[in-house]
Amino acid sequence: MTTALIDEQAETLVIAGEGARPASATLEGPRARVSGRLTGGGKTWKATFPLRTSRWGGAELPLPSGAYDLAIDGDVGAEAADLDELELEQVLLPTLRVEVRGTRVVIAAPIAPIYETPEGQRTLEERYASQIGAGENAVFFESFYGQNAGCNPRAIDRVLAERAPAVTRYWSVTDLSVEVPEGAVPVVEGGPEWWRARAESRMLIVNDWLRRRFVRKPGQRVLQTWHGTPLKRLALHRPGFDPRRMAAVIKESRRWDVLLAQNVYAARILKKAYAFFGKPLWVEGYPRNDLFTTGDPAPIREALGIRADERVLLYAPTWRDDRSEMVDFIDPQQLAAQTDSVVLVRGHSRTLKPGRDHSGARVIDVTGYPETARLLLIADALITDYSSVMFDFSVTGRPMFFLVPDLEHYRGELRGFYFDLAERAPGPLVHTQEQLVRALEDPEVPVAYQDRYAAWKAQFNKLDDGGAAERVVSRILDQGWLTA
Repeated sequence: MTTALIDEQAETLVIAGEGARPASATLEGPRARVSGRLTGGGKTWKATFPLRTSRWGGAELPLPSGAYDLAIDGDVGAEAADLDELELEQVLLPTLRVEVRGTRVVIAAPIAPIYETPEGQRTLEERYASQIGAGENAVFFESFYGQNAGCNPRAIDRVLAERAPAVTRYWSVTDLSVEVPEGAVPVVEGGPEWWRARAESRMLIVNDWLRRRFVRKPGQRVLQTWHGTPLKRLALHRPGFDPRRMAAVIKESRRWDVLLAQNVYAARILKKAYAFFGKPLWVEGYPRNDLFTTGDPAPIREALGIRADERVLLYAPTWRDDRSEMVDFIDPQQLAAQTDSVVLVRGHSRTLKPGRDHSGARVIDVTGYPETARLLLIADALITDYSSVMFDFSVTGRPMFFLVPDLEHYRGELRGFYFDLAERAPGPLVHTQEQLVRALEDPEVPVAYQDRYAAWKAQFNKLDDGGAAERVVSRILDQGWLTA
């Protein structure tokens, strides 16, 4: 007989069985994997799985939410039939929830089930809507719908923490596996404290749409930092006439008090794409790119297990409107071998939940890594397609390569572009992995594109000088929106 229980004090999942000790025990989800510590043997055995782990050298945090596969292997020990009969009702811990059904272990955010019912959420929303709010000298931060605590909001957080230590910094997170900046307070989306912090904070600083019900409180301000200079068409500019989309875009942009742009080009597009008229638009460079001037790549490489002398290729494609998972245009392990490099695979935030980590020799899947800028900082070359990371990585001046086998489909049917990438790209457009490898290994390629690269930087990176976050925080404090 095999049983499952939760050691709440140790925050572990314990699987116990009869017979000789198995050879191995693992708990594997889409974005995390832990090994069980095996003890006993003879008559009984135990596999103890930690429900917290450290990823990429970061802090030890709860496992990400999701469905995990439980595997206990070996010629001896538990049999599959025993595991299939495992059953553990949902256990709520301070940091997560756990439920076991056979070999399927479901981990979720630590929200009491009563608040996840339609009635529970309706009660919290109604309480939120009726609050006067904006009474706390605090900021409610959110990045990519709470899936990470990075991008422009994180860079602003770091400067704000230094210059205005009296400000409380709340971070909206999907679960407590999300690493928040030092001194910040994580609030799990949908929980009572999330709704309270959202109402009481004097400012909201976000990089994407405000989801769920939003009710502006008297005196409350919203800074929309957005998350990239656009190549692909956005919002009202997307192909096809859709009245519902138009209404949603206009409703959303009216919630913002200020919109941040990386450069004049982006400001012009964002203003029209979101019908953001009659309100301030700050063109200050991107705070997230300050790291390229101030950051040290050595500790980031070390945390990822990459030697100082190893070449790093970062593959970071954007998402596709017609598929939920990351594109599979390259074989990362083969690319690593072909180029004698470490290949970092970075999926878009929209492919974080549906996909699974890539694996292989000298391949590191960093889709769930806290901050893209840190990965760009250590990359010797970027491989992308239509992602806005092209406008960030160009700050470094390092080579870029554009793998675009679906160029015609993406440009003509899915999204469309604001300019012709083939005419202006600061690196070669390639359509196969073989072409990509040849371009990566050709020392003449960077030379051939140096004029284009210089023109690109002059247009898009003029304000990415390491001081963008300081300028944004100065504006916030000068407006009196927060008290230092």
